Amino acid sequence: MTQGFIFAPDLACVKTHIIMEVLRPQLIKIGGRVYRKNPIQEQTYQHEEEEDDYYQGLMECAEEPCETYDVVQTPQGFRCTVKAPSLLYKHIVGKRGDTRKKLEVETKTSISIPKPGQEGEIVITGQHRSGVISARTRIDVLLLTFRRKQPFTHFLAFFLNEAEVQERFLKFQEEVLEKCSMDHGVDSSIFQNPKKLHLTIGMLVLLSEQEIQQTCETLQRCKEEFIELQELVDRVLERFQASGLIVKEWNSVKLHATVMNTLFRKDPNAEGRYNLYTADGKYIFKERESFDGRNILKLFENFYFGTLKLNSLHISQRFTVDSFGNYASCGQIDFS
Repeated sequence: MTQGFIFAPDLACVKTHIIMEVLRPQLIKIGGRVYRKNPIQEQTYQHEEEEDDYYQGLMECAEEPCETYDVVQTPQGFRCTVKAPSLLYKHIVGKRGDTRKKLEVETKTSISIPKPGQEGEIVITGQHRSGVISARTRIDVLLLTFRRKQPFTHFLAFFLNEAEVQERFLKFQEEVLEKCSMDHGVDSSIFQNPKKLHLTIGMLVLLSEQEIQQTCETLQRCKEEFIELQELVDRVLERFQASGLIVKEWNSVKLHATVMNTLFRKDPNAEGRYNLYTADGKYIFKERESFDGRNILKLFENFYFGTLKLNSLHISQRFTVDSFGNYASCGQIDFS
């Protein structure tokens, strides 16, 4: 699969995010149904003591249970299980166990959650099938919501590790600094490491070894079904969206390679996300110096970066480096 590319710099740092959360609330799709989230309540979830209010606002959007879950009838009533990474258990338990208690009281069920750090299944039991289904729906909404608060851990990408492309990228950097170094914020610190050049398909949040394995298996099943490049990336992304591993943001993949980003000024391993979060998903505001990219876009909009053969698709882990200086890969499919 040989492709020629003309890249425009990904001026991510100058994007303006206009969030119309009230007019366009975020939607969560579970079992064929779509649920709206309460954006105002979500924004207040920055401290543990506000968790009760957050839960209440979220559950207002999940009152109608989904009937597509696999619920098993037992001699004691009904039973349903939920697979989830241990990192998210605390969000179902809540502060002092309050979230689980509310779930159990409101749905008349009993919810068993593995201990922190132990992978397993969340087990829901109850006397009434409708109550078990309602609890499962609410847990799924909570899990999806807090998964989206986690920082990205991996990404799907084609490596751009051909010598010609890397040499042309260095030429691009040289010419930009020669012609545009007087523009605000433009210096060598915002250029990508040429060994890490790649075409990004989508960003992933993988929170356990089981999810990494699931991702590798999904990628392998894609191998023989797609041929043309745009169809390949679109349909691969569809598979990952269906499995809940990637959140859909565009109707079609915006295939891109980041060549300049102000995140590189202080963190050369940074990759394409502007909101910074702690390990437990809390937002951190961090001021970043922008740069003026108008002249770069004007002078280099048709800069030719070379031709290469795309012979593999990788699941790469952020903030890692392999022996070749690229991002470390935890799974891949080869086309040759």
